Amino acid sequence: MAEKLDLTVEQKSLYLPGTKTPVICEVPKMQFLMIDGKGSPNTSQQYKDAVSALYALSYTLKFAVKKQMGIDYRVMPLEGLWWGTPQGQLVFDEADKEKWSWISMIRQPDFITPEMVEAAREEAFKKKGIEAINQVRLESFEEGLVVQILHIGPFSTEPPTVERMHAFAFEQGYQLRGKHHEVYLSDPNRTAPEKLKTVLRHPIEKAV
Repeated sequence: MAEKLDLTVEQKSLYLPGTKTPVICEVPKMQFLMIDGKGSPNTSQQYKDAVSALYALSYTLKFAVKKQMGIDYRVMPLEGLWWGTPQGQLVFDEADKEKWSWISMIRQPDFITPEMVEAAREEAFKKKGIEAINQVRLESFEEGLVVQILHIGPFSTEPPTVERMHAFAFEQGYQLRGKHHEVYLSDPNRTAPEKLKTVLRHPIEKAV
């Protein structure tokens, strides 16, 4: 039996940083299924539909690739880019979350093509009937230099970890750029809140 491709293992430094000290690393160009939206992840139906669409399309692609190409791979974790309105650093209270904009996304292997996505889209929509499936796009994303840390615990307890990550970058002579990035290593429907694992990441550049 062929070994299953697991990009979280092949690029472990990107998906399992430490919990104590933030790290600075380079994130290469990758391709993702992406979908845009606005509103709090806690209350927005648009966000729930977007996540359902991403998983439906990702798993349809996975099974099609295994059947047609004989390649098995792990569906990657859900990720999210988040920013405030107007665009800027996030404030993590519930009132501000309603104003957030986001891009929800799931990484795809490099061999996935737009043609494969379109074939899978038709099949996934036929099976699931989720309208948001038709809004998902395949897009390359190169984040470059970032600071990141692993947060363990509920999403609501992220702010001190985010602040520690930012402070570390500032101390190293960097400034923030781009959007706050989260990689959800745990399924919140199956994992106790205190055990949730989330990679917190932010692009950086040398301070002027």
